[in-house]
Amino acid sequence: MNHTLSILLQNEAGALVRVAGLFAARGYNIDTLTVTATHDPAVSRLTLSLQCDEAALGQILQQTRKLVDVLQVAHPATALAA
Repeated sequence: MNHTLSILLQNEAGALVRVAGLFAARGYNIDTLTVTATHDPAVSRLTLSLQCDEAALGQILQQTRKLVDVLQVAHPATALAA
């Protein structure tokens, strides 16, 4: 199933590599990736999509939230369903 995640992370060198590295280390391919500035120059918004099942999605969300550079992780489809 295709999932889209929205991640707020600190806008500093290496932050994107650490997020992408987590996905690569777990064997998940990022299908699309967009990084945009936010109103706060110290924070960037990363929007990505990937293919995985619900169990894997839960694991990815938990692991991504543990990264030091990550401020917030959202799965908009889950938020809309709740």
